[in-house]
Amino acid sequence: MRDLQIDWLKCFVATVDAGSLSSAAAEIHRSQSAVSMQLKKLETAIGHRLLERNARQLALTHEGRMLLGYARRMLDLQAEAQAALREDDVDGLVRLGVPDDYASKYLTPVLKRFAPRHGGVEIQLDCEQSTSLIPRVARGELDLALVSRDHARRGTLLFHEPMVWVGSPQFDVWRRNPLPIAVYEAASLGRRSAINALALQGRPYKIVYNSSNLAGQIAAVESGLAVAVLTQCSAPPHLQRLGTEHGLGPLEPMEVAVYRSQASKGNKAVDRLQRMLVETLRAKA
Repeated sequence: MRDLQIDWLKCFVATVDAGSLSSAAAEIHRSQSAVSMQLKKLETAIGHRLLERNARQLALTHEGRMLLGYARRMLDLQAEAQAALREDDVDGLVRLGVPDDYASKYLTPVLKRFAPRHGGVEIQLDCEQSTSLIPRVARGELDLALVSRDHARRGTLLFHEPMVWVGSPQFDVWRRNPLPIAVYEAASLGRRSAINALALQGRPYKIVYNSSNLAGQIAAVESGLAVAVLTQCSAPPHLQRLGTEHGLGPLEPMEVAVYRSQASKGNKAVDRLQRMLVETLRAKA
């Protein structure tokens, strides 16, 4: 097996993250034919196909999935070494917002990649609901936020997050009529999704619990007070997922986007973090 070249790995990871050769080429400022050639060289060196290509999408082969983790680590280590051996020209403060249900699953892997490359950048993190974060970004109080967007032109779309009904397996709350539900604040998209789904079914409900944070929603469900609608990534495994067999219809997914303030334009530290959010999280789309 030949040595693996950094350029080959960079093209491979960019293609996986972007979802297509053309998007990857634009991301790393290479021609599409150059990216394709680098991928062929990598596959020749490995001795296996890494990507299955068809007219609509790219899919990782078994060997591609195995290589991807190693490729990311090699690229991260190269970036860390480069940053250590040169004076990083990026520093300053980035004020970042994220809802608590997205923080652990989606923000953690981004910050793990960002921190070694940009040690001079300080990140100030605020955890609030998207309905609070969006106006704060618009006012320039935050530079960036990972949000469930409220309309199609809000920020840069990253992926769709499924929504799920949850209840306690110890209590058959879903059998009650009217259905007791726990909800977020009045402007919450999750609250709107739950009420719209019940309205379409014609199922009677009553709001018995309000909380602006995830911990409060989970507490209401665990205690048998209500059922709730949560993002799939935040639903604890010990809670019961509820669906049509429990008389609860499907829910529209959330559009998760990165939203940036106008006031932060030209800020290199914000540029770098925004780019890494897009590169890392768009792979879910």
